[in-house]
Amino acid sequence: MTSDTIAGALILGLVEGLTEFIPVSSTGHILLLGHFIGFNSTGKTFEVLIQLGAILAILTVYFSRLLNIARNLPSDPVAQRFTIGVVMAFLPAAFVGVLAHSFIKTVLFESPALICSTLVIGGVILLLIDRMSFSPRYTEAMDYPVWLCLAIGCFQTLALIPGVSRSGATIAGSLLLGTDKRSAAEFSFFLAIPTMSGAFAYDLYKNRSALTFDDATVIAVGFVAAFVAAVFVVRGLLSFVSRHGFAPFAWWRIAIGLVGFALLHFLG
Repeated sequence: MTSDTIAGALILGLVEGLTEFIPVSSTGHILLLGHFIGFNSTGKTFEVLIQLGAILAILTVYFSRLLNIARNLPSDPVAQRFTIGVVMAFLPAAFVGVLAHSFIKTVLFESPALICSTLVIGGVILLLIDRMSFSPRYTEAMDYPVWLCLAIGCFQTLALIPGVSRSGATIAGSLLLGTDKRSAAEFSFFLAIPTMSGAFAYDLYKNRSALTFDDATVIAVGFVAAFVAAVFVVRGLLSFVSRHGFAPFAWWRIAIGLVGFALLHFLG
């Protein structure tokens, strides 16, 4: 393990934390950046496992609210419906992710041109959706009906393709299904908890025998960096979205995708 490896893990961890909860595809960003700086992880586990740092940021920022939901769960119908809704939204991606795990890690994760394509295409779609005029029927994430949560979860399965963006897919799907921008982003936060925790646990299980102490050290560096960066993003994202919408993220996706194409052409 070299100092360059540690520096790479630190940079990629910061990028993960900064991009996980905005609709630009954190996985796409760290896979592309890792490709160009020559960062390689055992079984591509680093890129998945450091996401738990971002999840801890959600738990930290929303701790009191999550604790309140847990306390009221036995008797509060709203808390019960919300919890069931999040679980239902989690299931589609969990099912498809387990079935396609090997293909995702060995084929899709190793295709930088695909990632650039999905970044650009996703940016164009997000830009179009952001410019549409909607009449939201659902403005509170806690009040989403279970069927709506399940439908949002089906959109989340698209994010198994790197570059699509988990938050981008769920937010775009939410808006098309009748939610407002703020509650769509907030529900995406909550849905990230079981989704990314499940991905962490399953990927760790699948690669447990291949990981070394050096791998664990590199992952720990990326984990901490992702946590610190994600805390700042989670605290400010909802107010930013309320003021500016998702267009800035759409243009960012398009720009990164095009730059990625150019670098692949000139650098390989």
